[in-house]
Amino acid sequence: MPKVPTRLDHCVIHVCDWQRARDFYTRVIGAQAVETETGGYVFRLGGQQLNVHGPGHVASPVARIPVAPGNSDLCFSWDGPIEDAKAHLESEGVSIELGPVRRNGARGEGTSLYFRDPDGSLMEFISYDE
Repeated sequence: MPKVPTRLDHCVIHVCDWQRARDFYTRVIGAQAVETETGGYVFRLGGQQLNVHGPGHVASPVARIPVAPGNSDLCFSWDGPIEDAKAHLESEGVSIELGPVRRNGARGEGTSLYFRDPDGSLMEFISYDE
């Protein structure tokens, strides 16, 4: 089979409130918010991007069952010990639902914390630092 040079470029989340999402994704996740022509945002994280559907945004084409607020499940790699991620979430007033727990991610086994964005989507920080 020939090698196909691919990597994840972006995925889509849906939010109910643009400013609340901007605050969360920049402050808690560490993304760069880029305002769109329609007054919404996309969130950039290094070489990846979260495209965002929300109030007043009409996307086309979309999945057969379009993403809805609260139904995303995203994992972000945390650079550093998971204890630092825990301290960060606590300092931002974000409740941790589960963790630290051992999980497998794109780079193998790591330690994860689970929490939610303001719309209820499941978020995860995974650290590969032992």
